[in-house]
Amino acid sequence: MRVMVMVKATRESEAGEMPDTELLAAMGKFNEELFRAGVLLAGEGLHPSARGKRVRFSGNDRTVIDGPFAETKELVAGFWLWQVKSVEEAVEWVRRCPNPMHGDSEIEIRPLFEIDDFGAQLTPELRAQDERLRAEAESAAKKKSP
Repeated sequence: MRVMVMVKATRESEAGEMPDTELLAAMGKFNEELFRAGVLLAGEGLHPSARGKRVRFSGNDRTVIDGPFAETKELVAGFWLWQVKSVEEAVEWVRRCPNPMHGDSEIEIRPLFEIDDFGAQLTPELRAQDERLRAEAESAAKKKSP
């Protein structure tokens, strides 16, 4: 199963405070462990929400909202995509993670939908389209990598 592991933002991360060398080294070591274990699919830190935008949908209308966004506890400062056997395995990995912030912090784990989760609503045509797009994206990513 794939999970998204989200590092929740803090007042400090939203202020643009960068991690120190010690924390960067600890996170680098943790990421290497994830990679060697075959768990890490992707992972990145995110700029503060002041550099972001939201698009609100209301029927056919679209409204662009500039950051920063008020509710820090609802924001994400970084993420990983992991391949694990279960949510419990992901929890065990997170327990081993260095604290991603200097003070209190929180990490959220959410399973990704897999193609079979959509049931009968996913017609054979939609399944074929999904498989084609995934294959094309994978091929394009391979062409871009050195």
